[in-house]
Amino acid sequence: LAPRRGWVFPGLDQRLSAAPALVSVVPPVRPYAEAAKSAKRGSQKTKQEETKKKQVIRRRPLMSKPVDDVYLTWYYERPSYDVEEAVGMLKKFQELDFTHPQQYVYINVFLDMALQKKKKVDPFASTVLLPHRFTDETNKVLVFTENEQEAEIARENGAAVVGGVELIKWILEDEIQVDSYVAVPAIMPKLIPLRNKLRRKYPSTKRNSLGHDIPKMLQLFREGLEYMVQDECVIKTRIARV
Repeated sequence: LAPRRGWVFPGLDQRLSAAPALVSVVPPVRPYAEAAKSAKRGSQKTKQEETKKKQVIRRRPLMSKPVDDVYLTWYYERPSYDVEEAVGMLKKFQELDFTHPQQYVYINVFLDMALQKKKKVDPFASTVLLPHRFTDETNKVLVFTENEQEAEIARENGAAVVGGVELIKWILEDEIQVDSYVAVPAIMPKLIPLRNKLRRKYPSTKRNSLGHDIPKMLQLFREGLEYMVQDECVIKTRIARV
């Protein structure tokens, strides 16, 4: 810390010169170093061989029906019921749990989305008209048409909004918001600016939202049940009330 260390700490030079003699410079003995290196080289091969040699653990077959009223669920097969029996059980549980009798019944449908040539069906959304309605709710439907007769038919059958090209600006600015969009084929070339905005709600023949039968399309999208494929293969939707 000073030009001459001897001025600050007398004899410091001698101590520093003698200090290395006190430190042992003997390298540590590592007799297993070479063995460890060779083991690391062959560790990948040994791991692969061990995984091949591992025996597959075979689980014993599941039992069909438990004998006792307390049992381990993973030892037994999951019970399956017919639709009528399952609905009867739901009604019984509703009485035991004191739940509201008008609560919804939900269904999970697992689809096989695989095709023959190692391809999969893309997830999709659609609307179905159930034979027995279980709710009084109706969806708001917009009808695109420039024909006055078709517009009058759409209003008589419960369309929320009816119009032509003048509606495009209001839809792009989010001033008009409805549940579904229906159109006649004659006006489709003028609706191209709405393709990115509406996306899957854009009128198309695949979704049955494009055609000449306006009353039929309005009934489907006003009273129909919309479902969507989730998680690549599952449909989760409500189908009834208890």
